[in-house]
Amino acid sequence: MQFDAAIFDLDGTLADTLEDLADATNRLLIAERLPARGYTWYRQAIGNGVRQLITVAIPAEKQTEETISDYVQRMMADYDQHCLVRTRLYDGVAQTLVDLRAAAVRLAVNSNKPDGPTRRIVDALIPPGTFEVVMGARPDVPLKPDPTAALQISQGMGISPSRMIYVGDSRVDMLTAAAAGMVGVGVSWGFRDKAELIENGAVVVLDRPRDLLGLRAAT
Repeated sequence: MQFDAAIFDLDGTLADTLEDLADATNRLLIAERLPARGYTWYRQAIGNGVRQLITVAIPAEKQTEETISDYVQRMMADYDQHCLVRTRLYDGVAQTLVDLRAAAVRLAVNSNKPDGPTRRIVDALIPPGTFEVVMGARPDVPLKPDPTAALQISQGMGISPSRMIYVGDSRVDMLTAAAAGMVGVGVSWGFRDKAELIENGAVVVLDRPRDLLGLRAAT
């Protein structure tokens, strides 16, 4: 498992964003007189992009193109203003990123969260220059688990996918790693459990951010 670079998922991997995402979605649901969802429900729903989150949060009879597009726009307008209310880095992440860079590991972020809030959260929580590339969801790039974004990052950094690890907390991340020809490294501190990660191709599942350093040291 030799690697020169690591791509990180954001939600549930670098940062605990669950409550801010859930709260923004619930405010929309309540405004539309629809049932709000609990945080446990959101742990399984987050990770496939905002459009899919809204789709599964609302009743089937509301799932028209026009309604979903309207709800996505309104939810994101709210979230853009409240994406850093409760969001925080997981314990140990900040120091692990420093240590990885000190070990000459190059770093990037790839999220299914829209590009704007992805960058805003990274800029607010992590020192400038930590990541060479920060890439959220963009209209011209398919969402994960399509590997297009991961491969664009690989190409832009000039590093072979086979020399990169993809670090994430969900099925989507592990499938992305496999499709891109990268090593899937699961993390157990995020939104999903170890079983999901292993079932979807995680080569290893880590319990603490600093375990990433041991992973490289063992190669």
